[in-house]
Amino acid sequence: MARVWQHPFLNVFRQFKVDEWKRSTKEGDVATVMDKTLKCTVYRIRGTVSASNYIQLPKTSTQSLGLTGRYLYLLFRPLSTKHFVIHLDLSTEDRQVIRVSLSNLFKEFKSTATWLQFPFICEGTSRKADLAGAAPPGARWTCLQLDLHDLLLVYLNRRYSHLKSVRLCASLLVRNLYTSDLCFDPAVTVAEARRAKLPVTPMPREMAFPVPKGENWHDHYIHIRFPSDSPAAPSKLVQRNCSPPEAGFPRHVPQLLPRPGPFSRSRPDSGSPVVQTLGPTASWQASLGLLPEDGLSSECSEVSIVGGSGVDRREPPASAKATHKLAAGSGPPVSAAVVPPAPEDATKHESFLPDPVLRLKRVIGLGGHSTKWALWTKDGAAVVYPCHAIIVVLCIDTREQCFFLGHTDKVSALALDGSNSLLASAQAHPHGMLRLWDFQTRSCLSLFRSPVHTVCSLSFSDSGALLCCIGKDRHGKMMVVAWGTDQVGRGGEAVILAKANTDVDIQAFEIAFCNETRMASCGRGNVRLWRLRGGGLCSCPVDLGEHHAVEFTDLAFGKAQDGHTLPSPVASPGSYVCSRSGHILEIDHQRMAVRRARYLLPTQTPGSPLPQKQAFSLGPGIAISSLSVSQAECAVGSEDGYLRLWPLDFSSVLLEAEHEGPISSVRLSPDGLHVLSTTSSGHLGFLDVPSREYNVLVRSHTAPVLALATECSRGQLATVSQDHTVRVWDLSTLQQLYDFTSPEEAPCAVAFHPTQPVFFCGFSSGAVRSFSLEATRVLVEHRCHQGAITGLVTSPDGSLLFSACSQGALAQYHCTATCCRVLRVAANVVCRDALPSPNALAVSGDNRLLAFMGPFKYMVTIMDAASLDDLLRVDVSALDPASSGLDSAVAVCFSPAPRSHLLVSLSSNKVVVLDAISGRLVREFCDVHPVACSALALSGDARLLLTAADRAIKVWDYLTQSDPSCQVYIGHSEPVQAVAFTPDQQHLLSVGDAIFLWDILASPERSPPESTAQPLPSPGPNASQQEDALSGTNGLPRWPVPSQAAPPQLSICAGPLDGGDGKASSPGAPGQACLSACLGAAPGRVLLSAGARWNVSSPPAGGEWLHLKAVVGYNGNGRANVIWRPDTGFFAYTCGCLVVVEDLHSGSQQHWLGHSEEISTLALSNDAQVLASASGSSGAASGCQIRIWDVPGGSCQQLLSHHCTAVQALAFSLDDRLLVTLGDYGDRTLALWSMATYELVSSTHLPEPVHDMAFNPWGAGELACVGQGALTLWLLQQRGADISLQVHREPIPETVGAGELTSLCYGAEPLLYCGSNAGQVCVWDTSASRCFLAWEADDGEIGVLLCSGSRLVSGSNTRRLRLWAVGAVAELRRKGSGARSSSVFMERELTLDGAIVSAVFHESMDMGVVGTTAGTLWYVSWAEGTSTRLISGHRSKVNEVVFSPSESHCATCGDDGSVRVWSLSSMELVIQFQVLNQSCLCLAWSPPSCGRPEQQHMAAGYSDGTLRVFNVSRISMELKMHPHLAALTAIAFSADGQTIISGDKDGLVAVSQPRTGLTFRTLSDHRGAPISTIQSTSKENGAFGVEGTDLWLAASGDQRVSIWASDWLRDCCELVDWLSFPAPILTEASDCSPPSLAAFCPWDRTLLVCAGLGPHPEVVFYSLCLKQVVKKIPLPFFAVSLSLSPRAHFMAIGFAERVLRLVDCVSGAAQDFAGHDDGVQLCRFAPSASLLFTAAHNEILVWEVTDC
Repeated sequence: MARVWQHPFLNVFRQFKVDEWKRSTKEGDVATVMDKTLKCTVYRIRGTVSASNYIQLPKTSTQSLGLTGRYLYLLFRPLSTKHFVIHLDLSTEDRQVIRVSLSNLFKEFKSTATWLQFPFICEGTSRKADLAGAAPPGARWTCLQLDLHDLLLVYLNRRYSHLKSVRLCASLLVRNLYTSDLCFDPAVTVAEARRAKLPVTPMPREMAFPVPKGENWHDHYIHIRFPSDSPAAPSKLVQRNCSPPEAGFPRHVPQLLPRPGPFSRSRPDSGSPVVQTLGPTASWQASLGLLPEDGLSSECSEVSIVGGSGVDRREPPASAKATHKLAAGSGPPVSAAVVPPAPEDATKHESFLPDPVLRLKRVIGLGGHSTKWALWTKDGAAVVYPCHAIIVVLCIDTREQCFFLGHTDKVSALALDGSNSLLASAQAHPHGMLRLWDFQTRSCLSLFRSPVHTVCSLSFSDSGALLCCIGKDRHGKMMVVAWGTDQVGRGGEAVILAKANTDVDIQAFEIAFCNETRMASCGRGNVRLWRLRGGGLCSCPVDLGEHHAVEFTDLAFGKAQDGHTLPSPVASPGSYVCSRSGHILEIDHQRMAVRRARYLLPTQTPGSPLPQKQAFSLGPGIAISSLSVSQAECAVGSEDGYLRLWPLDFSSVLLEAEHEGPISSVRLSPDGLHVLSTTSSGHLGFLDVPSREYNVLVRSHTAPVLALATECSRGQLATVSQDHTVRVWDLSTLQQLYDFTSPEEAPCAVAFHPTQPVFFCGFSSGAVRSFSLEATRVLVEHRCHQGAITGLVTSPDGSLLFSACSQGALAQYHCTATCCRVLRVAANVVCRDALPSPNALAVSGDNRLLAFMGPFKYMVTIMDAASLDDLLRVDVSALDPASSGLDSAVAVCFSPAPRSHLLVSLSSNKVVVLDAISGRLVREFCDVHPVACSALALSGDARLLLTAADRAIKVWDYLTQSDPSCQVYIGHSEPVQAVAFTPDQQHLLSVGDAIFLWDILASPERSPPESTAQPLPSPGPNASQQEDALSGTNGLPRWPVPSQAAPPQLSICAGPLDGGDGKASSPGAPGQACLSACLGAAPGRVLLSAGARWNVSSPPAGGEWLHLKAVVGYNGNGRANVIWRPDTGFFAYTCGCLVVVEDLHSGSQQHWLGHSEEISTLALSNDAQVLASASGSSGAASGCQIRIWDVPGGSCQQLLSHHCTAVQALAFSLDDRLLVTLGDYGDRTLALWSMATYELVSSTHLPEPVHDMAFNPWGAGELACVGQGALTLWLLQQRGADISLQVHREPIPETVGAGELTSLCYGAEPLLYCGSNAGQVCVWDTSASRCFLAWEADDGEIGVLLCSGSRLVSGSNTRRLRLWAVGAVAELRRKGSGARSSSVFMERELTLDGAIVSAVFHESMDMGVVGTTAGTLWYVSWAEGTSTRLISGHRSKVNEVVFSPSESHCATCGDDGSVRVWSLSSMELVIQFQVLNQSCLCLAWSPPSCGRPEQQHMAAGYSDGTLRVFNVSRISMELKMHPHLAALTAIAFSADGQTIISGDKDGLVAVSQPRTGLTFRTLSDHRGAPISTIQSTSKENGAFGVEGTDLWLAASGDQRVSIWASDWLRDCCELVDWLSFPAPILTEASDCSPPSLAAFCPWDRTLLVCAGLGPHPEVVFYSLCLKQVVKKIPLPFFAVSLSLSPRAHFMAIGFAERVLRLVDCVSGAAQDFAGHDDGVQLCRFAPSASLLFTAAHNEILVWEVTDC
């Protein structure tokens, strides 16, 4: 709300008296003229250069208008055929200044963190070529209405504070500027509004344009409101873009386009669709929607979209047409529009990375511009110093760092006020740029340019009200500027109080402590005393006498016993100055002369007295660079590297410490107990005076860092720098461990040995040396290169080392524990033009391939790493035939195993991904950086791609195939030379000017160094805890808030389903599973791309061949998705897109089908008759589904759709008449539904994400919501059929310290409990709207809170479930803010297997059901203190299902490394074998012929190439083998169970004996392609013309199938047949080839059934006897899984399109079944053929076959 004096509106020109030009300024051709149209005087701004012809308010940039009105009205007219520019400087609530520029010169919308540029399209401008252009002849007067509040909120997610300045540049006519909090309608006069009683605010007469009588306002003028979808605006048609919000991507381009025209006219020549709305003001809104404020609701109506091909054209609904008729005027409207780009597929903008994904954790570096700036905080607990462009605050006890980020170049000076409230900093470039910071919050309060061109020193007064800046102006003359800063912390700006030029040199400048008007300076040959008086700075010299030629370097004021200077600087003891000649002078300020002079000689020994004055003939003194004075001591730092502590009489040296380099600065701590020192060699440390110990805080390189290398086992980092040093650091502490110096030659490259305490370094002389870290010496030196080393890399196994030089030579070394010797040297193979780079050489993760740029810069060569034989050469200049220039390679990087991808950075600013085997182009990243990317790194799980160029680092979502998102990070002041992930993949390193360590906030899959098999006889919490350690799931499924993006179009779909049985077909609209993105998808999960689903036709009623019998698993990605009513026994939970209703006594399940996406949350009505479920959006064109189920009948009664991305929570009102639905962070919508009519009653857009909500159980119609920084209370008021919402927002008290509330529940009246992301529980008194109590309930985010009576249950992402006794809280409420949490105590605690996401308890709170992110539902009994597993499933992808011979049990394996054995009768987990850090990819159960039933075994293959044999009966692992070097992908027992056949991803087939553990045969016929299927069956001896008892097949990914006959007892194996099929013809939507599937036909052993083989999607029946295809069954898509019934002629096929198909192979009939929320990657018939198991990611569905 504006200040009272600015209400209802403010005439800006009148207020600031523009005609007098005292408070404003004009430049260039600015004049007043009479305008004939307006019949008044206006200002004309002309000129060819807009920057030289303008009107600016206020007069200077340091002043502020301080106008707080929400709307800015600019009345102007563009000059014909000219370009104009309008600049607005807006201040935000966090004191950030944002510039908003509007111009018809701009061609496109541009946005940075501090600048928004909007193109203005003038009326009549041609839009065929481009949208920008000069104003046409006859341009009309325009009323431009800018909503400044929403402008910042929508585009930058910032809060508007006030208008700081306005600059109107040529060429335009301006009548006036106005600000107001009211939204005026310029086309309506006051009289018309009163006469017609229109619900609008007419334009005041002072602001109105004159309209001839009887004519329409729109015929003469133009009104533009931008953005126009403000809820505070009058009721208009509201349009929204159809695309959903996308985190981290550029928003659609907003443009201001006035254009007259009818509503229905289309423009076929338009290059982009134009979104239009009508109204008398013809206001147009930006493509980004607006979030309304609290308490305001807005509705959305559809409007027509007119434009190019492919744009949906719809007629407006009845409500829109009615509004149009009511608003239409007599004349054609003139409008301003927003032209978004052509619509794109929303799925390619989907990103699952948090924003931000990186956070700076530590830096290693000091100075940059200068090493003299290091300051103590007032408590002496931390030091402040610059590290190039970053200001670091380092705690000296914990060594923790925090940062001031914002400078774009090296920081040249620092100053901190006495109260530690303000920090001032200056940067080297751009010149004269200063920042003022709030030291406590580390936020930038003010950014301004100083008249001082080159700032060399800053000095703050003790109170922080005065800042002096010293440096040189543009002419090289010394200047001192005094700024008043007392208003900076209160929303004001720094004001220049005085400035003065001087001819003397100034090296140091200080403001006196007590008298802030007095200062002192020193320099070459002078010491001066300064005074601020009467708006000017004056100075007078100190009489130096014989010291007039001395070069003084530093000064300090003497302090009295209370720690301050004496009341007046003219009193004793004055000040001290030091010099480069060794003199220390004590200045008498009263006489302005030298009181005493002391001369420090290098020959002086500690303890010997110094005379008051010594002759200059005694020799050169100690060059003193800095001094600091306390109450009793003086610390002196000199260029000989000594820090000396003297008494103030300088009688003897008290302490001295020798440094490794010249000292740059010294600072005594406020208590005088520590002396801080910096050196020019990059050291920062302090001398502890009481203990006489010196502590090093920082060691750093003194020149740019060129390369880095990390070591895994010891956690070390090695860096090389232009300062000729090689340094080794501890990665955990970032402390320097070793320092190797090479004065003669510069190190260029470095690499660690993976296993030995050895690292290798390449030098500019061509030498390659091996260094031992244990012996700290050079082990061996090789001189096989003639030029500087440009690349150095070791193989992952440490057996080989490779080096390349600038002369084109490549050397290969053999590395052992004792020596490193040269194996081969190849000349002229590496590019000679390549510069030294950490990415010059790359070795693949499997140690087989070596890649580099060469022999020319246009070529990339891939060699065999062992033999150096050329395998492949790729001409990168030919990758883009359309390019006009020749591309050259800059850097190379291999993807992690097992992928065979090579990433190459090109000079055309691209990164291309090549197949390292074939050389084909897999994908490319275009316009990665403005310049060529010089450094690359890919994370171990291939999720994050790092690119670095110039001073920026970009993080890319590598898993996103099309248009991947990226985030940009700056902070380096010089080009980044190298980037790398730490070995644990949790941090990122970047080097350049300094060493930066970043935290990775994403949760990649991590692999511990060792794997162990741990059989678990009974499922319990420990097993799941091991799973949790594997998957890294430690957070609640709530994704961080992304950057702002366009709110999608909202639509309301409330109508009954066809049939009303809840089994309607899935919607056919393409889309991507948005729920996993919003609620935390499981790691490694592959989501469907656009178009990856089709309509499923349900089988006829009563004729289904399959019935869903059971579902194994629980959706741990959801939240509040468990329902339990102890009084009725109703128990429901979600699994994928199914609602599972289970009888807890019998274990039988009901399955409510209807959702097409994963269900996120559930809610049960208070009478337990209605259940609501919500799922994610299936694409841009369809919203989230909310289904209303009838609990007794189990049928779906209604389908609601309103939210766009996902639904966070559901809640029924106390009387069950209303349902409230809450959207997630991307939707931010609170919707209210009538349960009587299923209509949307109200919808409100929230300004920030809300995480949880609940109805007040005592007050009817009160809803509580929690989110960022506040508790929001909504009051529902019903008047007839209308319901309105009133909002009350209560911020979290600062004493609580909780930044974000994540959960809530009501307790005893009137208490409300809220949990925070910091682990606190705060209690609110809802009657008084205040928080009176808080306590630390956990260490992590609390996602679940439940309260009943005097007991409270909390669940967090630390996996802890806690029970609290809160009976005393009601009594504590009476104490108010004085309440203490000591009366709240914890009764019990349980640790489960994952973060707590759902919980429901009995009213007594003695027992309940709890859900975790591990996919487990636990029954919790507080009375017994136990937790029992109710529902459990795999937490990641299920890879195989096998059955015991007796069909009493089945077993599953998954990517989580577990093998689980289930009872088929109850589907309860019986046994679990867990292997950490590995994925179990294949599984086989021994056949019945292997012996007694109690001797049943399972063979499991893992991703590390190991094969494990488990004894099911004994619940133990009997054997571990390692027959493969690559991951096992298929496994099978022979018919007699005595042999195991296994295949790996490299195509190798191994035959092993489990009894002996020996692998006695390997087959390499399929080498080069992964084995996808192995199956073995018995054979009649002599069948098919070959001997053998077993018949088995192997299918590989290159569409080849081999059939073999074997008798393993006789070591006999013969090839029966070999099938090769052409490659599948894939659509553009397919991102990978289908698996090769093959199986023996169970009802005819002479037939082979194949799928995924051949160019078309079909199933092929191949006769082994006839050697030909005998039958084909076409399929709609390529199959991803296949299973044949052992008895009936049925075949089950799973598709990636989430559908299961059952085919009758005799008749060809087929039935499709839905129910999966991901691709059906697995289907298996049980041996009896009565059951069919299918798996979609981690969910297992058990189907009963009804017609066999």
